[in-house]
Amino acid sequence: QKQPVESGGGSAQAGQSLRLSCTGPSFGAAGCGVLWYRQAAGRQREEQREWISSINTLDVASYANSVRGRFTISRDKAKDTVYLQMDSLLPNDTGMYYCQGLGSCLTSGWGQGTQVTVSS
Repeated sequence: QKQPVESGGGSAQAGQSLRLSCTGPSFGAAGCGVLWYRQAAGRQREEQREWISSINTLDVASYANSVRGRFTISRDKAKDTVYLQMDSLLPNDTGMYYCQGLGSCLTSGWGQGTQVTVSS
């Protein structure tokens, strides 16, 4: 088990887009599910991280109500990478974004995350 590596964060204006990447060992393998979480500023504890999207072992995507219709999760199996395309960004999307692998690509602990800052 290894930690995932998140990247792609940055600063954006409301309404703009960013694409996050999450890379980990065997993320493209059968039986691998990947989840994205967000931790808003001021929420220091890990249990305060909000689940926002996941892609399961059958590549079926799920989304939290707060991002459904604006965010799209996808997977590039050849690159062992899962993406989170974030469109129509809102200031409330600001936070640190983390991912985790489950099943055949189970990761240990949390990666360093990637910061997203959206200004109005």
